[in-house]
Amino acid sequence: MENLMNKISQEGLALSDAVLKVDSFLNHQVDPVLMKEIGETFASKFQRDSITKVVTLESSGIAPAVFAALTLNVPLIFARKRKSLTLQEDLLTADVYSFTKEETNTITISSKFLNEEDHVLVIDDFLANGQAAEGLIKVVSKSGASVAGIGIVIEKAFQNGGKRLRSKGIRVESLAKIAKLEAGKVTFVNEGSFV
Repeated sequence: MENLMNKISQEGLALSDAVLKVDSFLNHQVDPVLMKEIGETFASKFQRDSITKVVTLESSGIAPAVFAALTLNVPLIFARKRKSLTLQEDLLTADVYSFTKEETNTITISSKFLNEEDHVLVIDDFLANGQAAEGLIKVVSKSGASVAGIGIVIEKAFQNGGKRLRSKGIRVESLAKIAKLEAGKVTFVNEGSFV
């Protein structure tokens, strides 16, 4: 997605060889025009998959996921990372380690929102080591629902998450793939070669 890669190049900041800061348009402040385009792109990639629900993880996955759900005309469910007084019973849970926050959270979805008849599109902002995606897949699977695939806004292709998920036969559609981060510079993967 050219607009996304341009935004990453112009506003993204490589804080290290493993951390990309994109808080000006995705992780803190949100560019709604870009998120709409991202959501529509995910919807077009999965339009033939009979999606019944879109699932994401709070909070940075919500913006692109809501536009994908809107375009697909299905509900959006976001897994919570924090405990809630209103979300106490019949929970689907999984533990997820956050690379950037260096902490493990138990993510939860109410079982009343997913069942064996659902065919789910999982969307997340980043794919690095794959723990968030695997946690979301685990939660969806506990409900009996099936996962059509995963839509990732930014994949760090130099980390093993994408390879691991794909090796398990999981369809992963990433809109921007990063080959390398270094000294404030982002290098993208372009059809198997570095750009």
